[in-house]
Amino acid sequence: MNNYQPQLRTVNVIRYVTPLREGGSMPAITEADDEFLYVLKFRGAGQGLRALIAELLGGEVARVLGLRIPELVFATLETDFGRIEPDEEIQDLLRTSVGLNLALHYLSGAITFDPIVNHPDARTASQIVWLDAFLTNMDRTARNTNMLIWHKELWLIDHGAALYFHHAMENWEEQAIKPFGLIKDHVLLSKASELEQVDAEFRAILTNEKIRAIVSLIPDDWLSVDNPFDSISEHREVYSRFLELRIANSEIFVKAAQNARETLI
Repeated sequence: MNNYQPQLRTVNVIRYVTPLREGGSMPAITEADDEFLYVLKFRGAGQGLRALIAELLGGEVARVLGLRIPELVFATLETDFGRIEPDEEIQDLLRTSVGLNLALHYLSGAITFDPIVNHPDARTASQIVWLDAFLTNMDRTARNTNMLIWHKELWLIDHGAALYFHHAMENWEEQAIKPFGLIKDHVLLSKASELEQVDAEFRAILTNEKIRAIVSLIPDDWLSVDNPFDSISEHREVYSRFLELRIANSEIFVKAAQNARETLI
């Protein structure tokens, strides 16, 4: 992980296979020109490009920290893609998603993580809880774990609800150093007994250099739409500064997670 080189492949989507009607974003299984299947996250759905940015940053932060996440790729939809799709809602989604989208490699045969059946060790649980507290990811609950078991290993998916500060960026500095109250609902919190150790390890790995390398992956196109700042570079800089400031003050969200855990055990 110390040799992490940020780079995403770009594929062209050639076939819409089937929708995944879970949540409000309507992702879909699609086939790309490299003959692989992907779970496509559409720029025209739900929270739009901000969800794709959160998915990209959250996924690559998880990867650099050594957690398992399916390969992320940029996925291009051509203008005439989906013109014969019979479902009008899907056709509208495809029409508003022309251009660059984001997709995760489809883990064929994976099963949804079940907290009653699957029991990760304390270190793994602590790593995932730390990640989600850092990213302010509200979407890893018992109701919707956003984790898969594939080849007997635990994989993380769906970080589109993370980094919710970017839906109202006026006070981003204040939000960067806030504890994450929703960590109390995290499906793995009760098992996360090694948060302090993980915090020390992850702070050493996730340097400002790596954070900026990850943020550099965000396409200019995604930052130019609904940009609240004077320039794309300023918009990108806020993401870097938010993550840098948050990890520099990680004791705040770690302590909040520990306090929430104490109420469970």
